[in-house]
Amino acid sequence: MKSFLDLARGDRNLLAAAVQALAVPSATFFDEARAAEPTQTEHDRLAATLPALSTIEVVRTANDASIGDGLVIAAWNAERLKYHAPSVELIRKSDADILLLTEADLGTARAGNRHTVADLARDLGMSYAFGVEFVELGLGDSREREWHKGETNAAGFHGNALLSRLPLLDAALIRLDDGGTWWTDAKDGQGRIGGRMAIAAKIETAFGPILAVSVHLESKTDIADRARQTKRLIAAVEKLADGLPVVLGGDFNTNILPEGSREPEAHEPLFGLLAEAGYHWDAANDFALTQRTRPDGTPQPPFARLDWLFTRSLSASDAMTVAAVDADGAAISDHELIKAHFSAL
Repeated sequence: MKSFLDLARGDRNLLAAAVQALAVPSATFFDEARAAEPTQTEHDRLAATLPALSTIEVVRTANDASIGDGLVIAAWNAERLKYHAPSVELIRKSDADILLLTEADLGTARAGNRHTVADLARDLGMSYAFGVEFVELGLGDSREREWHKGETNAAGFHGNALLSRLPLLDAALIRLDDGGTWWTDAKDGQGRIGGRMAIAAKIETAFGPILAVSVHLESKTDIADRARQTKRLIAAVEKLADGLPVVLGGDFNTNILPEGSREPEAHEPLFGLLAEAGYHWDAANDFALTQRTRPDGTPQPPFARLDWLFTRSLSASDAMTVAAVDADGAAISDHELIKAHFSAL
């Protein structure tokens, strides 16, 4: 079977060059970017100068974790992954063998300028693959800019990751769009370089290798664009999986779904596309809402189920949506964690 690096050659939507640590942009890059025109051409020029947008940070932890006839896979949009200790506790209690993580920061003032994924993986004893979705040119949204006024980002990386307590064999980054949406349409002062993407990894399990994929679709979009991104996702996963069982999970931003609907395919074309490609979701999800209000009172309902698990050639059971709160019941993200048990067919 070919390596992901071999499979990625000649495919602009697949990247598989792994590094131990991502290269941090220079101070002059940020000065140049802030002075640049908000055009697609300028975005692409600036993005091409950032090695961190074309590499993946992969760190493997030696462990002898073993599982029986199945495993637990969880997906969580951690909204910057700012709250380290309660996040460790949430994931530990979830019993996740594999965590599909979205919206994690490296070197941002809003997350204490930490490497949030490396910190999380260290304390959970898990290997990880982390990729940069956006390089933040500022401090974040309007709330974050006020809270962290006068502070500076050490790197400004915002991205997605996959963590595993089972052997991580190979990893790749899948580009889901052409990038630039948060540059040419940088509303509310939140300028970013980059685009939406997924992190895929081949994981060794007791019933053989599987492909697990952490997915984050665009939020400033519509059902047609989510379908386009899903088509890219399916094509790239098909190449990487090469017949292996697959679990996809993450934030699909399905914000138009009616509360309680158990027929998402009637509202979101992306479900039909995934069904045509052989994926199932009924047994891997409990269909509960996955948004929640943060301690500052935002966002407010109505909420939807934005986060999903999809599987192909694996059996799913025991699906659950888990409250993403600390010991005092305060939200540590505006998304709940979702999980399910997966086993061989």
